[in-house]
Amino acid sequence: MFSKILGKKNTADALPEIVAKISKMSLSEMSSYVKNKIPDEEVDEDGLIAVMNRLLSVDEKSSNRYIKEDDMDSKIKKAFELVMLVAKNKKVTVKAVELIQEFTLVYADIIKNYDTQNKQIYGSRLNDSIKNAVDMINSIADINNKMTVIK
Repeated sequence: MFSKILGKKNTADALPEIVAKISKMSLSEMSSYVKNKIPDEEVDEDGLIAVMNRLLSVDEKSSNRYIKEDDMDSKIKKAFELVMLVAKNKKVTVKAVELIQEFTLVYADIIKNYDTQNKQIYGSRLNDSIKNAVDMINSIADINNKMTVIK
């Protein structure tokens, strides 16, 4: 029952396939995936986790993260928007929320600089999206708990 909420799936076969597909996607394609706008590719818990892992990944050759301080503002903004889309998704799990929190910690300097230079409020918007995701997970857990009691 709680395996969906915690992000644990029984089928391990789907994970490598979705990770391989997401590893080749651009930010725009990942955004379309999270919005469930890619035909024949339904968004799921593993996909959301793979998207967050991709954003947190470090290139082995150059030791650079996916987002760098000197990236264009549009790329940074797309990444922030993507993280908030993951948080808003109905299939978000505890593991995905943990990765979102890690994202805000890893990229704290970039978030702060972007907000300062562009007069944006992504720092607070990302924190609010984490809070909303946790609230949604808690409400889903409460509903599942009530359904178990009713049975």
